Amino acid sequence: MTAAERRASGALASIFALRMLGLFLVLPVFALEASRLPGGDDAARVGLAMGLYGLTQALLQIPFGLAADRLGRKPVIIAGLLLFALGSALAAWAPDLTWLTIGRALQGAGAISAAVTAFLADVTRDGVRTKAMAVVGASIALMFALSLALAPPLAAWIGLSGIFVLTCALALLGIAVVIWVAPPEPPRPQPRAQRRDSGMREVLRHAGLLRLNLGVFVLHAVQLAMWMAVPALLLQAGLAQIDHWLVYLPAVLASLLVMGGVLFPMERRGHLRAVFLAAIGLILLVQLALWWLVAPGGALPGLWSLGLLLFVFFIGFNTLEASQPSLVSKLAPTHARGAALGVYNTLQSIGFFLGGALGGWLVQAHGPGGLFAVCAAAMLVWLLLAWPMQVPASKRSGRA
Repeated sequence: MTAAERRASGALASIFALRMLGLFLVLPVFALEASRLPGGDDAARVGLAMGLYGLTQALLQIPFGLAADRLGRKPVIIAGLLLFALGSALAAWAPDLTWLTIGRALQGAGAISAAVTAFLADVTRDGVRTKAMAVVGASIALMFALSLALAPPLAAWIGLSGIFVLTCALALLGIAVVIWVAPPEPPRPQPRAQRRDSGMREVLRHAGLLRLNLGVFVLHAVQLAMWMAVPALLLQAGLAQIDHWLVYLPAVLASLLVMGGVLFPMERRGHLRAVFLAAIGLILLVQLALWWLVAPGGALPGLWSLGLLLFVFFIGFNTLEASQPSLVSKLAPTHARGAALGVYNTLQSIGFFLGGALGGWLVQAHGPGGLFAVCAAAMLVWLLLAWPMQVPASKRSGRA
């Protein structure tokens, strides 16, 4: 990567990181803390509040992606971060679960993922884009790990409302990074009106993009659904909520080391498809193992087994998080890159929403075993549909 590419990757990764830190700080403690609010005794409603962020993201990712293609990346990113900050402030004030749900919905209205990812694709060459996307993915994973360590003591110190205040401040800091740190947008030729329309049609008819869109939907549905059950399993294993980071943090950090040592060398050797499919398979095995461990009549899983399974899960998750957006940007027509990433992030957000909403319902209706069985089935379907995938050849020079 050139110096300019490193600067761009670092700045845009920091925007993602600040926003995602705010989101992830809520994730490990939301189900437990929200249950203390009026209306929080209904696990299905808590799951809906947790996942509704994803629904509003899903509704606005494509409009934000199209706007980023037409109005520029930076204005759209700033507008989205302002909406996210406003939703965080509302959630901080929320006196009951209903208002908390509304705040989460407004947070999701700041749907900037497509704009930021398209911006990164604009300023990196095709041959180094997976590495640039991995910088973003690693920053997100590190924020996730940091949030797992910070969220329980923060919840004990400032409560859920205080975490949302902090989330609002992080979003405003992200705006400062966009304005003063992120590089200028490169000039892009403006497509003709008819080409804009055909670009969206190309995106929606492209088999490779459809396969990746399905994948990101399943990945994030499974990820969020797991967190409707995993914190309770850790509590049952004897680990207090404030100490959950002792399992999460080592699992995430160790998985990043494994991903970095495997993904980039294998991609250079032309084996990205094998790594991609193996990552899906690892998450499938984790869901099956969790289902087996919580089966009726079995012993409750211990801390070591949960920690090992989370480590394997994050190897697969981080590998897919780094490789999928890069593949989307390579497969998408250049003039419709924002639209393609908007569709991709829409399916990601729908997965996030359904993972929370259905995850809460599954735990309430069928217990953790039912939840992990459904997650395993979803991963198996994805693995079968992903099997025919083809990885596009990298261009050696020029901007992709």
